[in-house]
Amino acid sequence: MSAHLRLLSAAHRPPAPVSAPTSLHRLRLPGPPPPRPPPAARLRLLLLLRPPRLGGSQARFARAVRCAGEDGGDGDGDAAAGAGIWEQVRDIVVFAGPALGLWICGPLMSLIDTMVIGQTSALQLAALGPGTVFCDYLSYIFMFLSVATSNMVATSLAKKDEELAQHQVSMLLFLALACGIGMFLFTKVFGTQVLTAFTGSGNYELISSANTYAQIRGFAWPAVLVGLVAQSASLGMKDSWGPLKALAAASVINGVGDIFLCSVCGYGIAGAAWATMVSQAVAAFMMMQNLSNKGFRAFSFTIPSVRELLQIFEIAAPVFVTMTSKVAFYALLTYSATSMGAITLAAHQVMINVLCMCTVWGEPLSQTAQSFMPELIYGANQNLTKARMLLKSLVIIGAITGLTLGAVGTLVPWLFPSVFTNDQMVVQQMHRVLAPYFSVLLVTPSIHCLEGTLLAGRDLRYLSQSMGVCFSIGTLLLMLLRNKGSLPGCWWILVLFQWSRFGSALLRLISPTGMLFNKNFNQAEYIEAKAT
Repeated sequence: MSAHLRLLSAAHRPPAPVSAPTSLHRLRLPGPPPPRPPPAARLRLLLLLRPPRLGGSQARFARAVRCAGEDGGDGDGDAAAGAGIWEQVRDIVVFAGPALGLWICGPLMSLIDTMVIGQTSALQLAALGPGTVFCDYLSYIFMFLSVATSNMVATSLAKKDEELAQHQVSMLLFLALACGIGMFLFTKVFGTQVLTAFTGSGNYELISSANTYAQIRGFAWPAVLVGLVAQSASLGMKDSWGPLKALAAASVINGVGDIFLCSVCGYGIAGAAWATMVSQAVAAFMMMQNLSNKGFRAFSFTIPSVRELLQIFEIAAPVFVTMTSKVAFYALLTYSATSMGAITLAAHQVMINVLCMCTVWGEPLSQTAQSFMPELIYGANQNLTKARMLLKSLVIIGAITGLTLGAVGTLVPWLFPSVFTNDQMVVQQMHRVLAPYFSVLLVTPSIHCLEGTLLAGRDLRYLSQSMGVCFSIGTLLLMLLRNKGSLPGCWWILVLFQWSRFGSALLRLISPTGMLFNKNFNQAEYIEAKAT
């Protein structure tokens, strides 16, 4: 009788679940089936397999990140991960490509201004140097708003809390608007004094042209920072197509406006400033509209409480130090070039604009790390094997991107300098810095991969401290070299600055006690024990 009951029980027992075959499953040796997870684990697995707001390339990339190294071990998982690394590289490229629009817009507009103005006046071309430092470089300081937005929105949506995400976006939009209005007033009141201190009181014509450019573009400060937060919120939702559409519209408006106002109407540097300002306002509106289309109240602004400000400050402060150091160093390069004459400054302006245009191609790799690394490093589905493989894929793409940018970006000013200027003396100065220029382009995309991973793991204190050390050493060398009037020397110091950042971040990430090897690296208990 008991045997009969056991047979009936076995007949009515539900069949064991069969998982869908994947390439990684096919690589495994046959073995006993894994134990059935408890209900709570099955629920988390279902939620993981249904990420919100993913479509097309984003979904393919998410599947690649989840499937790579599925074993979670350090043996067979690494072997299986290595087998599919090139497929993951392809998926990263498909996901990160459209995100390029977030960073390429500003440098592209300045590059268009440089190309158009360079055909008309060497003096106004030189004036673009301090003018773009004032307008573009200062905007990079506010990238802490971008990092805070992307981090907070991505975390809230991962917890399925869209109301919290909406509240955070509204808070950060208010902070961006307040900062934008503050920068507009700062430009109006102190613009001339800052440019005079930057270029020297003896360069009156240079100061006048640069101030005209800065004052006109100052009207766009609120739109620029509000658009920055809106773009970052889109990336936090894993939407990379919104920035691409904004880039296309803004670039067309800026290019057409430059040609019409500068070449046809003859407004010179003022026409270039108006064209850039209008295009930035249009890009910001498109980003806000993109958020509205996703169900967010994009035009809702909320004043944050003191506690909420402190939460934002914990993330934003180290990022602010990092961004400020980087922007300040690039500004010091241009400051050093101002003491070498208008011809040298014009050459430096062309090369630094082309450099900025090329280096932003590595930023989507940083955004990819910031979007997908947190879950792997310290999330509920922590898997350091996957995180290491993802970083390996990003660095491979970074190395290929750096080599390509270095080759193409160097050939253009070398073989086709007339695209930027017809002044042969300026061209000669441009050719003198081609070697260090190539060295900087070669390593910069890989830096973005490594520092993006540090941001994702919230190793913000180390990132800000290492950047501060690199900045201090680079600044000291620039000050020692400034009186010698050597533009190539300044650029070789930039090479040292970039490669120092690369080495510092790489050593941190490959450390056996670092975030990619220590599961408790970012846990409060581990930090307290380490401090003790």
